Amino acid sequence: MATKVTSDEREPDNLYSLLPSVNDLLLDPMFSSIVQSHSHNAVVHAARTVLLCLKQEIAEGQHTRASLQERLAILDVAVSNELRKSTNFSLRRVINATGVILHTNLGRAPLSASALEHIVEIAQGYSNLELDLESGERSRRDVHVEQLLLRLLRTRAGITEEDLKNQRRAAVIVNNCAAATFLGLNSLADGGEVVVSRGELVEIGGGFRIPEILAKSGARLREVGTTNRTRLSDYEKALSPDTALILRVHQSNFRMEGFTERPTLEELVLLGERKGVPVFDDQGTGLILTLDDLGVRSEPTFIDSFCLGSDLIAASGDKLLGGPQCGLLVGRNDLIERLRANPLFRTFRVDKLTYAALEATLMDYLNDRLDSIPIVNMLRLSQEEVLRRCRQIAEALPSAALTVEVVPVESLIGGGTAPASRLPSAALALRHESLSLPALLLALRRLQPPVIARVSEDRLLLDLRTVEPNLDATLMSLLQGIAQSEDDPDLQKDELQKFPLQSCAEE
Repeated sequence: MATKVTSDEREPDNLYSLLPSVNDLLLDPMFSSIVQSHSHNAVVHAARTVLLCLKQEIAEGQHTRASLQERLAILDVAVSNELRKSTNFSLRRVINATGVILHTNLGRAPLSASALEHIVEIAQGYSNLELDLESGERSRRDVHVEQLLLRLLRTRAGITEEDLKNQRRAAVIVNNCAAATFLGLNSLADGGEVVVSRGELVEIGGGFRIPEILAKSGARLREVGTTNRTRLSDYEKALSPDTALILRVHQSNFRMEGFTERPTLEELVLLGERKGVPVFDDQGTGLILTLDDLGVRSEPTFIDSFCLGSDLIAASGDKLLGGPQCGLLVGRNDLIERLRANPLFRTFRVDKLTYAALEATLMDYLNDRLDSIPIVNMLRLSQEEVLRRCRQIAEALPSAALTVEVVPVESLIGGGTAPASRLPSAALALRHESLSLPALLLALRRLQPPVIARVSEDRLLLDLRTVEPNLDATLMSLLQGIAQSEDDPDLQKDELQKFPLQSCAEE
């Protein structure tokens, strides 16, 4: 027969009196090793955090006298765990098993080995960031990547070095593509009109809206066409002496189909040349290599925009280029000089580590070391290879507690690129005999390193396209640990239902 719990046993005032003071804890013999191995301030902070948590649990009616005494008997363990948590980095390496290649929440593009090596080389000492080693004079930090970027574009576009000189192109780097777009608009169109199609007035992740960026830049928005159909004649009719720019915007994370019309970039460039109005192409993705062979035939490349003669191009470094987070601006020399002269340019500049990573990434392209760029490898990984790796892991995980099935899936490119495109892939579908789907997701996120999965059709999926092959053994070991571990009651609490079933569908 169950023992009846009296109201007196749950009365908070009675239970609060059982809690020790922080000073009593520090003097308790069972805390001696903790006090000796950590600083006084750290132990005090951890003890206060644990006691505050207990007070909150008492206030919520979670404890009886007996249950509270059980917790108090292992306070040293709770304080030790809190100390360990407080010394862990918040920003951590995770295993991306979502199948979303450019996952913004997970940091987008992983860097190549050469980029990492160059970062370490530059970070561990001084560098010639703004010093010309020949003259000994102060230099611009742009020079370290400007010529490399222009050379890459020239080489891929099949343009001779002499032609490039005649075109008088230049480049600058800022901290992301949003900054690049804003700097371009503010420098070239402050007080003037910017003509843009209504079908390109997009909002991307984080609430970044083109109309709001235009307003903040000081430019005036001149909308043309309709949401689904904009003709070249709409742009031409809108041009006036107040027109400062024609803006072309990458549609990012959505696509329109059906009764639609949109002028080509080439048509806009020819119109701009005819009317003497610069064309600013917010290309967005930084894509160098065409994705046509992957069946993704509608994704514009950085090379396309460069070849067609866009007066100014903005692109991201950490999307399909596969480099660090930054914004690339390439354009006519006179326009780039106006950007450099803008006082805001200094607020958007990047640091030496970004230049190091970008320089190495561009070198990888120029030296045809494409296999060393993780994003390129993930995009071009065959479904058969992903299936083979999935089967290898599944065969090593025979367990009654954790069932593993290899299933065909589709990966996403993500990062606001090619939203309608899918890449055939394969995944491990997991099911635990005692953990619900939300609990299993949480258990994976609590691993070291955390594993980030996705849910589709009520199945937890680990898509190995986005898991680096050298992490397969680590992933296998982590899954074996989950299969062999005892049921964790904390993972099954009712409050777990507040965690959404994450699909990790990328913006």
